[in-house]
Amino acid sequence: MPPKRYYGTGKRKTSVARVWIQEGEGNFLINKRTLEDYFPLEFSRKLIMQPFQVVDAVNKFDVMVNVKGGGISGQAGAIRHGIARALLEYNPELREQLKKAGLLTRDPRIKERKKYGQRGARARFQYSKR
Repeated sequence: MPPKRYYGTGKRKTSVARVWIQEGEGNFLINKRTLEDYFPLEFSRKLIMQPFQVVDAVNKFDVMVNVKGGGISGQAGAIRHGIARALLEYNPELREQLKKAGLLTRDPRIKERKKYGQRGARARFQYSKR
């Protein structure tokens, strides 16, 4: 019988990550690519590993992720959120640790919409006196 998989959905900005974790030796598969291949920046990789570091489970889980939408930063944040939720499904007693680290809160910041009669969300067209 294969090991049980645990699922979590993570979101950040316009990115959505579907995350499955199962007990293993710490392998990452993100959109069928390795962690180092998908996220060349060290900062993004550290961000993704944060939930495992909080609960002392580094290299104890294999992670499989399907992520789409947004950019590098949004996708890394979505994966982090999804891993935290999947860990919660694995063991509900980890809730207090994850909550205290702020990993269960969905970051609500999104791009503000452009307003009519303006160049952008807040920027106005240049004023010409003459």
